[in-house]
Amino acid sequence: MNWEEAANGFSAMGSEARLQVLNILVRAGEPGLTVGEIQQRTGIAPSTLAHHLKFLAAGGLVEQQKIGRSTFNRARFDELRDLAQFILCECCADMDREAANNG
Repeated sequence: MNWEEAANGFSAMGSEARLQVLNILVRAGEPGLTVGEIQQRTGIAPSTLAHHLKFLAAGGLVEQQKIGRSTFNRARFDELRDLAQFILCECCADMDREAANNG
């Protein structure tokens, strides 16, 4: 994952409502949820919810699949893991450098 991809992913999570939707999808697991199910759990107006889901999908964090008349939404766990790894990959790296300089 490069800086641009990471910025897009983190930007997609950049509102309380989108974080709430993403959290609900993470809790739902691989089967995902329909738009109606997400709306019931969040209380977000359908048109606003559609906007948030579109934003999350554009950021690569949500996959949408139309089955019949329903659209299923699933968290993209691989992308979420990559984002977590991207931000944590250098955790505490400077502490090692400081310890070496103080030793």
